[in-house]
Amino acid sequence: IDEHYFLAFSPERVDPGNEKFNTKNITKVVGGVTADSADVAAAAYGAIVNSVHRVTSARVAEACKLLENTFRAVNIGMANELALLCDTLGIDTWEVIAAAATKPFGFMPFYPGPGIGGHCIPLDPHYLSWKARMHGFEARFISLAEEVNSKMPDHVIDLVTRGLNQQRKAVNGSKVVILGVAYKKDIDDMRESPALGIIEKLEDLGAEVSFCDPHVNEVHFEDSGKRMHGVPLTEELIKQSDCAVIVTDHRAVDYQWVVERARLVVDTRNATRPLGALPNVIRL
Repeated sequence: IDEHYFLAFSPERVDPGNEKFNTKNITKVVGGVTADSADVAAAAYGAIVNSVHRVTSARVAEACKLLENTFRAVNIGMANELALLCDTLGIDTWEVIAAAATKPFGFMPFYPGPGIGGHCIPLDPHYLSWKARMHGFEARFISLAEEVNSKMPDHVIDLVTRGLNQQRKAVNGSKVVILGVAYKKDIDDMRESPALGIIEKLEDLGAEVSFCDPHVNEVHFEDSGKRMHGVPLTEELIKQSDCAVIVTDHRAVDYQWVVERARLVVDTRNATRPLGALPNVIRL
């Protein structure tokens, strides 16, 4: 090392679909296995990004990456648990968070959803917990957040079931259309998307499920090997469906148009908030 090759670690920092931050203007953290390796890596990245932040070792850089994503997963877990509690109490979760966000210090808003997705946030906390256990340390807070986040697809199914029950219908035999299957809005990335689990759970209960996504044409279920093709978002589809579930809030979709035609909408992303309280809309 430092003769035939140089070795350093620099965590990936990317937010797909973010129009403000890109590879060039996001600070690059660099940690070398040796000081010379850090110098070379910092110089290489410095040629293509605006800012490089050097840390004392590759291990610190690795821990930085795990902290960033675990921080997000844990705070989303807090928001998800709040959503479950507020559902029990009959309180609007989103209004609570919006009110708390008016505090100019000591609060950072995170929002609930149908589950977490992507190739980093659902996975990195597991790596950190695993590393902790290797050293005899139990990261209980991280494990609890993972437990809460993993329950959210089941909560979505519960909301669908409740909504259909109010219309004197069972999930079994109902037509359910999933609006958005990518793991976040305005992208086509399906990795670890909660939509997959929601679709499978609905089908297991006997629902006839289809999906619409302007960015995704086909989904693949790894365990079963099944493939499902998307369908166009048409007036006929919405009117014939017993329930539309907003799993990913792509901006290309007109949610007012959907709500005006749907019998029941389960909104897991607060996409229908501008429309106010509506008798056919259930929000997470």
